[in-house]
Amino acid sequence: MKGGYMAKLSVEPRAKDDGKFGSFVEEYERRIKATPLGMCAVAFQLDLLRAGGCQTCGKCVPCREGIGRIEELLEEVLAFQAEPGALDEIRAQANVVRDTADCAIGWHAAEVLLGGLDAFKAEFESHVNQGQCREGVAQTVPCETLCPAHVNVPAYVALAGAGDYAGAIGMIRKDNPFPTACAYVCEHPCENRCRRTLIDAPVNIRGIKKFAVDQLAADKVATPAPAAATGKKVAIVGGGPSGLTCAYFCALMGHEVHVFEMRKQLGGMMRYGIPAYRFPRERLDEDVRAIMGAGNISVHFESRIDAEGMKRLSVEYDAVYVAIGAQGGKTLKLEGADVQGVMSAVELLTKIGDNECPDFTGKNVVVIGGGNVAMDCARTSVRAGAASVTVAYRRRLEDMTALRAEIDSAMQEGVEMMTLQAPDHIEVEDGHVTALYTQPQFIGPVKRGRPAPQTADKPLVRIVADVVLIAVGQDIESAPFEEAGMRADRTYFEADDGLKSIGELPNVFVGGDCQVGPKTVIIAIGAGKVAARNIDDFLGFDHKLDCGVAVPPAAANWRTPCGRVNIVERPARERKGDFDAVEVEMTAEEAFQEARRCLRCDHYGCGVLDEGRVQYV
Repeated sequence: MKGGYMAKLSVEPRAKDDGKFGSFVEEYERRIKATPLGMCAVAFQLDLLRAGGCQTCGKCVPCREGIGRIEELLEEVLAFQAEPGALDEIRAQANVVRDTADCAIGWHAAEVLLGGLDAFKAEFESHVNQGQCREGVAQTVPCETLCPAHVNVPAYVALAGAGDYAGAIGMIRKDNPFPTACAYVCEHPCENRCRRTLIDAPVNIRGIKKFAVDQLAADKVATPAPAAATGKKVAIVGGGPSGLTCAYFCALMGHEVHVFEMRKQLGGMMRYGIPAYRFPRERLDEDVRAIMGAGNISVHFESRIDAEGMKRLSVEYDAVYVAIGAQGGKTLKLEGADVQGVMSAVELLTKIGDNECPDFTGKNVVVIGGGNVAMDCARTSVRAGAASVTVAYRRRLEDMTALRAEIDSAMQEGVEMMTLQAPDHIEVEDGHVTALYTQPQFIGPVKRGRPAPQTADKPLVRIVADVVLIAVGQDIESAPFEEAGMRADRTYFEADDGLKSIGELPNVFVGGDCQVGPKTVIIAIGAGKVAARNIDDFLGFDHKLDCGVAVPPAAANWRTPCGRVNIVERPARERKGDFDAVEVEMTAEEAFQEARRCLRCDHYGCGVLDEGRVQYV
C-alpha cells in the first residue's frame, strides 16, 4: 500500500490548477507556432532563454546565476546598448552553463543560444557594432512569405470568400499560373505560420483555393493581355510546372516563347508523376489551356534536346530556360533488382500518365520508400487490383517524408506499413521476383535532422512479392547538357543566385527540380517565376505585370474561436476501387466560414509596416 501511495504522489502536481495551467501552456504553444517570420533573431533568442530560465529549478549555480547574467547581457544587446566584447562574454557564459548544468533544462537553454549566436552572427554583430537590426529584418505576411511563389494569399482568400471566384483565380495567377494544380496537390507551406493559430488553427488556404477553382474552371477566366512584342525569343526546355510558369510570364512580358517537351503532353511530373485520383488530368488541362491563352507560346512535342540541340538553342534564342525536372527514377543496389517485376516508381507513374494503367490483379505488391511518391505508388497499386500492398521503410512511421494525410489515406485503403525494415535483397525464381527480404532496424541518434536507423540484431524478414516498386528518389538526365557546356554537381545543374546557369553557355538559366533536386510543384512554380523575371532583366527589360484584379479592402477581424474546415476524402471502401478524384468539395458555407477566419495580416499587424526593417527596443 505504501509503495502504491508514494507512486501516486510522485505523478500528481503539488498544487491543483483545475486545468488552468495546462490551458496557459497551450496558449504559449500557440504563440510559438505563430512566431512571425522576419522578427529580430536577438529578440527571439532572448525569449527562448527566458523560457528556459522559467523552467529551471534554480538548484545549481550555472542555471541560477549563469542564465540570469546572460539574460542581462542579451537585454543590453537587444537595446543596442551593449559594450564591445559583450558577445564574447555571452558565449563564454553559455559555454559554462551548457557544460556544467546539472539537468537538461539549463543545458538546452545554453545549447540553443550558442546555436543562435552562430546562425545569426550578423544580426548579433549589427546590434552591437551598428546599433540597429541588420538590413532587411522586418516582419512579413507569413502565408505570402512562406509560399515559394509569394502569392498574395490574403487577397485571394478574401475574393473567394466574397464569391468573386474569377477575381481569386486572377489574383493567384499574378504569381502562379497553376491555381488548379496547387488547389489539388500543393503541400501548403503557406499555412505553417498562419497567425490564426493564435486563436484556434491555421486557415485552410488550399481548401479555399480548391473551392474557388471548383466553382469556376481556370480556363474560363481570361488571362491578362500581353505587353507589346519585344522581338526577343525565349526557349523553354521542359513543359512541366517550372517551364510552363516561365513560359507564361515571359509570354505576358511580350517575348516570343517556344517550349520543347520530350513527351506527348504538357505537365511534366504533374501528369507523369501524380496519380489521377489526386489530380484529375482534365483539371490539369484547365491550367494548361489557360497558360496557352496568354499567347506568344509555341509547343514542340516529342522534342528531346541533346548536346548539339542545346548549343543550337543557345545560339538561335536570346535566352534559354532549362527546366527538365527530375524524371528518372533512382534504383537500389539490391541483389535481384534487375529482374522482371521490379520497377522504379517513376516508371510506373509515367506509364499511368500516358493512360497505360498496370494490371496488378491478385498480385502482392511491395513498395520501398516513405515519401509521397511511395504513397502514390501504394495507393495506385490498390486501385490496380493488387491482392496486398505493403510499404517497406527503414525508418519509423513518424519519420516518413510523405504528408501525414497521404500516409493515413493509404492505410485506410488497406496498405500495410512495415517500418524499420531496410531492403536487403530480392528473392528470384525463374527470372521473376517472388519476395523482398528486409533487415530489421532500430532507431538511433539524430543525424542530418532525422533519427538514423541502425541494424538490429534480428533475422531477415521475408515479404512475399510479385511486384516490387522502388520509390527512393529521382534523378535527372544531365549528361547531354553537361556535354553542351552546362555544369552539374551530383547530377543537378549549378546556377548562381539569379538562376543563371554556371558554364560555357552565356544565356542559359536553369530552375526547378533539375537544379535543386526533387521538391514540390509550388517550389518549381516559384523557380519558373523567378527565372522569367531574371530573363526579362537579362534581355534589357523591366516589365510590370497587372493581374487586372484589385486587392479587396479588409474586413474587421473575426476573432471568435472556430473549428477549421478540413477537406475530406470519399470513403476508403469506395475510392480505392477507382481513379476518380478522392477529395470531396467544400460547401459554400464551409468555404465562406473558412475565408472569414483569415486575419488579413496584409492589412492588420505586419502588413502595415512600410519600413525596410524593424527595430526591437
